[in-house]
Amino acid sequence: MDEGTEHRQYFDEGIEHGYRLSWTSYVLPVVITLVFWSISIALYHVQPWVGIGIFVFFLLLLVVAFLSRRVVRLYANDHGIWVRSGFLPWTRGVSGVQWRDVEDAVYFTGFLAWAFNSYRIRVGHRFTKSSEIVLNSVANGRRFVEDVNRRMIEYQREQAVMRRSLQPDAASLTSKETP
Repeated sequence: MDEGTEHRQYFDEGIEHGYRLSWTSYVLPVVITLVFWSISIALYHVQPWVGIGIFVFFLLLLVVAFLSRRVVRLYANDHGIWVRSGFLPWTRGVSGVQWRDVEDAVYFTGFLAWAFNSYRIRVGHRFTKSSEIVLNSVANGRRFVEDVNRRMIEYQREQAVMRRSLQPDAASLTSKETP
């Protein structure tokens, strides 16, 4: 197995159980497009080519906005928490935080977040703010954060047990055999 395939499997593990963006993430692009389409209709009566150009331009922007939101996946595996995004070859990528570097995972509450079950989430990085994962409108984001925090506690327990098993026994250090 070559290095690229092994690297992809490292990130792809667990993506089938990933979380997507909620339908609420599509609302803003639709509203903006509708506003500019109404402007393009008004301009069509004055200058038809300008109105058609604006209409087509914002139609393409709407398609790109929909596709870019549709491919976003948030998931956790044994290695960490990852976000996969991008539908064009030069925009595809994976970013994330390894379990050893996770500071905390939180979701932000509010009436609309609760009503639509669409939460803004943040997964903090212990050392750098620029490596944090922040996503708006994650469907079932509350459940994702609860799952991450549960897994983080399990990871910390495993690390504590491993550290204890590596430390020499205190009783064996104090009792030395003397002739």
